Amino acid sequence: MPHVTVFSLFSDFDIDLFKSGKHYRLYEKLGSHPMELNGVKGTYFAVWAPSARSVSVIGNFNGWDDNQHLLNVRWDSSGIWEGFVPEVGVGEIYKYKIYSNNHGAVTEKADPFSRYSEQPPKTASVIWKKEYNWGDKDWMDNRKSKNSLDTPYSVYEVHLGSWKKNDKGEFLTYEELSKDLVSYVKEMGFTHVEFMPIMEYPYDPSWGYQLTGYFAPTSRFGDPEGFKLLVDKFHQAGIGVILDWVPSHFPEDAHGLGFFDGSHLYEHPDRRRGYHPDWKSLIFNYGRNEVRAFLISNALFWLDQYHADGLRVDAVASMLYLDYSREEGEWEPNMYGNNENLEALSFIREFNETVYGNYPDVQTIAEESTAFSGVSKPVMYGGLGFGMKWMMGWMHDTLEYFKKEPVYRKHHQNDLTFSMTYAFTENFMLPFSHDEVVYGKNSLVYRMPGDEWQRFANLRLMFGYMFTHPGTNLIFMGGEFGQTNEWNFQTSLEWHLTQYEVHSGIQELIKKLNTIYKKEPALFEKQFSPDGFQWIDYGDHENSVLTYIRRGHDTKDDIYIACNFTPVPRENYRVGVVKTSGKFKEILNSDDKIYGGSGMQSNISTIKKKPWHGREQSIEMNIPPLSIVVFK
Repeated sequence: MPHVTVFSLFSDFDIDLFKSGKHYRLYEKLGSHPMELNGVKGTYFAVWAPSARSVSVIGNFNGWDDNQHLLNVRWDSSGIWEGFVPEVGVGEIYKYKIYSNNHGAVTEKADPFSRYSEQPPKTASVIWKKEYNWGDKDWMDNRKSKNSLDTPYSVYEVHLGSWKKNDKGEFLTYEELSKDLVSYVKEMGFTHVEFMPIMEYPYDPSWGYQLTGYFAPTSRFGDPEGFKLLVDKFHQAGIGVILDWVPSHFPEDAHGLGFFDGSHLYEHPDRRRGYHPDWKSLIFNYGRNEVRAFLISNALFWLDQYHADGLRVDAVASMLYLDYSREEGEWEPNMYGNNENLEALSFIREFNETVYGNYPDVQTIAEESTAFSGVSKPVMYGGLGFGMKWMMGWMHDTLEYFKKEPVYRKHHQNDLTFSMTYAFTENFMLPFSHDEVVYGKNSLVYRMPGDEWQRFANLRLMFGYMFTHPGTNLIFMGGEFGQTNEWNFQTSLEWHLTQYEVHSGIQELIKKLNTIYKKEPALFEKQFSPDGFQWIDYGDHENSVLTYIRRGHDTKDDIYIACNFTPVPRENYRVGVVKTSGKFKEILNSDDKIYGGSGMQSNISTIKKKPWHGREQSIEMNIPPLSIVVFK
């Protein structure tokens, strides 16, 4: 077996960019790259390991002998080891054996830039390069109109390993998902799908949030081209793809990024800033230029190579605060004496500026649970630069309200109305995510009070309230048909339930809500603007009724909403309206029998010149029990 040939893909300019943290396409240089050199086929390897004394490539091709293929260290103090290994090509597995200058440490690592990995529990990297012919040109050319902030944005959150299993109880492949999942999401009417992390991860119970292969789609479901096919088919169906992205922490697994070259290379060396006590994981060193370049390159990689339409950034709050999940004495204030992680703030702003600078037609979405100001404001105005932020407070308050027996709800109406005091401080996405249906919290439908009929009526009402509240929407898989058990990552969703009317009724309601959301401009044109919302009456606590208006650019598109949060029908209920004449048309009644309701009619009257709710005109209507009525 020939040894290593001196060769480099790096120019001096590349190295300068890398050292300064401004090289955002590192995946084109670092990692393993099959190629031909001087008529000989082989693979170029490059890895960053500045504390190494020696680095060798090991694999089946050399009997895992670390004396066979020793890489050459660059002369420019970049810490990059590289070289061309002849006659080693696509499909070969490999790792890097690193002997460190740091106390003689020896590590055996997967390639941080590997495009493909062995299927867990195996941990080696796989040399990979195959062409894929995309069929989504129409989507990519026009996706700005599908991903902008003034268009419908309804997201179906999916864990690929447990959405559905095959008849043998095994994972569906990317190819199988490209048929079954794509057709289902399209049928349900969602505009976007969001995948919980699909980057390679070793431990199934982490749900993908503990990554070891940042540049490799997990091999659990197939090869990289299989995942490209899945994205491609979603795009061809007119559906955007959002990827969960985890720049907040990574696991200590021996083959992963931790203690990579015998030093704290990727993680912060101070355990007060480099170790996450909740997740027993390591935290990136956001102040190190090369680490910033690694992470931003990774973000752009998924947008570039896999045509992703957005990145939902996990655990942003844990990045922002030095004292996150730490007791007094376990953290050190910043230079200004407060708890903000200035290096992480700087990194997040650079990440967002770079993403939007390169891909202005995508969205970044922050999962951020605190009251940190300006998360979705542009960096130029002092914000963090995300496109949207999860509205965690709304989610918590809404679920707290709905779990109360209706007889007590009149004392807690503020739980629902409070969100409007801050709804437009950020570009909010309303999430009912995977975190809300695990760890003993129960499924959404079983968090509702009452008998079976009331549980499902409550769930229909809650989804209707969600879709008519300002902001975009996200529903975790299973919620859309009222799954009764908590989510279990090891098993398929309870698809057999959809044979029952109450469950298929929830499905029909979600289809209808998605249809209305996409069709009615009042629900999306001003979804992040206070001009797009107006209360009619938020003070009818005794009846537990809310009435409000959603507005678009044209007043003829105004949508009226009435919600009854009790099982007592509100008959001949008077509502003040702006219109002076004519008749309103009902466009949704969640109590319709097709959704599993009782079938009570809203019977909206013609407009009468009778002042009500501070308006000159009003109508009378029935608001069925535990229901939402939408009319225009």
